[in-house]
This record gives sequence, structure tokens and C-alpha cells, in this order.
Amino acid sequence: MRTSKPPDPGTGDTLERLKLMIYLVPVFGTFPALYSLWRKQGSRKEQDISRLVVTLALTWVMIYGLLSAGSHLAPGLSLRFLVSNALVTTGYTLTNLVLMLRLLRGQSVKLPGFSPLSKRLP
Repeated sequence: MRTSKPPDPGTGDTLERLKLMIYLVPVFGTFPALYSLWRKQGSRKEQDISRLVVTLALTWVMIYGLLSAGSHLAPGLSLRFLVSNALVTTGYTLTNLVLMLRLLRGQSVKLPGFSPLSKRLP
């Protein structure tokens, strides 16, 4: 098992890692990631992670909205929709936290299914 040393605090790598960690904060990190994509600034890794963050957030918002609408349209099933909504939100948050840990360890921050999808988006 490979162990990586933490980066030296004086290097620019630490600043980039901090910026990427901010992008991976659930919900709130989406706005700086969108700004980075809009301005087309940053390294290739930063652009890839920004696209992944935006893809995850948009997917979560769409599923959240559909489940919320379903809970209003089918009152008999509203509890099931709301529980599903809570599970999806928990999954989104945990996914971002796992990506943060992988980033801190210096591992790849790619998700099967989402990373290829995020590369196809403009």
C-alpha cells in the first residue's frame, strides 16, 4: 500500500489543494466551481474537478426536485419519497466527503459514470 507524504506547506500545491477542497464542499462549493468554469481559469485538474462538482450538484438538484414533486403529487407515497430524498442527499454529501479524503491523500478524484459524463458537458 502506497503512502504519500503530505505536501510541504510552503508550496503552491497546498493552495491548489485548498481551492479544490472548497469546490468539493457540498452545495456551497458549487458556486466557486461554476465561477472557475465560467472564467476558464485554473489548471486542467481544477477544471476537471469543477466539472465533476457541477455535474454531481446538478444531478442531486434534479433528483431532489423530482422526489419533492413526487411527494406532493402522490400524498399516499409522500413518506417514501421524503425518505428517498434524505438518502439521496446523504449520498451526495458522503460522495463529496470521500472525494475530499481522496484529494487529501493524493489519489484520483474520479467517479465511475460521473467523470466521463462531466467531460462531455460544456
